[in-house]
Amino acid sequence: MNSSFFRKKSIDKIVADQIEIEKLEGGSMVRNLGVRDLTFLGVAAIIGASIFSAIGQASANGGPAVSLLFVFTAVACMFTAFCYARFAATVPISGSAYTYAYTSLGEIVAWILGWNLLLEYAISNVAVAISWSKYFVDLVEGLGYHIPDYLTMDFLSAKRAYQEAQTAFAQGIDFKTLSVNVREGFTAYDTAPVILGWHFVANIPALIITAAITYLVYIGIRETKNMNNILVVLKLLVILIVVGVGAFYVQVENWSPFAPNGISGVLKSVAAVCFAYIGFDSISTTAEECKNPQRDIPKAMMWALIICTVLYVLVTLVLTGIVPSASLAGIEDPLAYMFTEVGLHGVAGVVAASAVIALTSALLVYQLGQPRIWMTMSRDGLLPKAFSRIHPRYRTPSFSTIMTGVLVGIPALFANLEEVINLSSIGTLFAFVLVCGGVLILDLDPENQQKSKFKIPYINSSYWVGLALIFSLYLYLPSSAAWLSYWNAHWSGGARADHFLMSAFFLIWLFIAYFSITKRLSLIPVLGLLVNLYLMTQMGATNWERFMYWCIAGFIIYFSYSYRKSKLQA
Repeated sequence: MNSSFFRKKSIDKIVADQIEIEKLEGGSMVRNLGVRDLTFLGVAAIIGASIFSAIGQASANGGPAVSLLFVFTAVACMFTAFCYARFAATVPISGSAYTYAYTSLGEIVAWILGWNLLLEYAISNVAVAISWSKYFVDLVEGLGYHIPDYLTMDFLSAKRAYQEAQTAFAQGIDFKTLSVNVREGFTAYDTAPVILGWHFVANIPALIITAAITYLVYIGIRETKNMNNILVVLKLLVILIVVGVGAFYVQVENWSPFAPNGISGVLKSVAAVCFAYIGFDSISTTAEECKNPQRDIPKAMMWALIICTVLYVLVTLVLTGIVPSASLAGIEDPLAYMFTEVGLHGVAGVVAASAVIALTSALLVYQLGQPRIWMTMSRDGLLPKAFSRIHPRYRTPSFSTIMTGVLVGIPALFANLEEVINLSSIGTLFAFVLVCGGVLILDLDPENQQKSKFKIPYINSSYWVGLALIFSLYLYLPSSAAWLSYWNAHWSGGARADHFLMSAFFLIWLFIAYFSITKRLSLIPVLGLLVNLYLMTQMGATNWERFMYWCIAGFIIYFSYSYRKSKLQA
């Protein structure tokens, strides 16, 4: 029975099944996307909530040095992108990482990966919807209209702000001296209508935009593509304006010290920076709507990563050059805030308007990706058949699209932005780890290597991985005292779990070094695997605990339904 959990679908079987679906069930979708369209989809997904929202708190934690963290994370994503491109060129099906895991790691791993892709697409879209709502409310306020505060934020943030304000009042602190976020949250909770003893605080704009985007994705890929291309062009123009205008107001002394809170401050921003790159792999979910997926998807992934990394670094440097990084803590609209600080209120208004556009395109891409993953899982029998239903007129996965809208829209009413970002980031890194590992396993069979039109440049990792481990351990623990302190920290202190995570990472690195020698593994997928694992260790014990609960829920669904209904079981 154990072996049946790891049953795999061969590449030939997946391609043959796809041909049968298109012929017998009339389930084919419209092939309408080229390299430019796919690149724009990647840019739309990557440049979203992070550059207009999360980048502020990340800069507050790490200072200007966060720009280097963007580069480091981009390199990790580039290694991962090679692996995604390798799979996409071999298995041109819409299931993305889920399908790739099914061919290389087995069904139960594919299922839990597909379950965690919910975190990357649907759950992360909750964060995008919340950020969109913030900028939209600011824009409406700028036009002279006011939306009641209790209709523009989540319940948890409002309640926390109310409690913080009450504590401040008890200490004699004046309301006007509290931060903007605390004042807004207090007002929302205090003025909200009370229903059965519960303060009704809900993010209504986030629900409305989710419903609108879901409708657009529902009615067709051509309409979605055209709208996305327009939004991305506008987004890129505005970001170039932000960098171009902001450069004249940069004060170089604000870049010193470059890392005001040290390396720990920079690493504290790992979740936000990883969240910034969520979605570059969403390109692979549109494989069945690409004109030439085996050629175009790899190219589009690389172009999207390069373009977005350059923009992230430039925006971070301009932001921290205009506003001291410490002043950015808790600021949810940092780009608009920095222009307000230098008196350019007109430019701040333009930024707020453009953020609404930018975040709309990010919402569009995430809402596009999740239904196509569900569709593929349903075809394999792991989800009910309704999830693979194709609309007879619009040629889109209709039921899956509607369910994605519900899954994003309802939590967006009440969810907290920071909590959603952290959970989404660790789920995404987990997917990246399995894709990189899947390529290593897939390529152990020379026959599989011959079936792909995209080849990862082969560099023998035999000794590099082990030497890198030794060098890293020397830098991390340079003396016997450091080793002793590190060992004792496993059993005492508040960071025990974090030390266990780091030790597990080094142990996995040791195993990979062994297999690199015995199996002569390719270096690029190994680097992708190690870098993503390291980033996961920096997510903190609390996020790991929540992630484990999420995975346990996924396993319960698998064993209660998916295992028995799988087509491979039949």
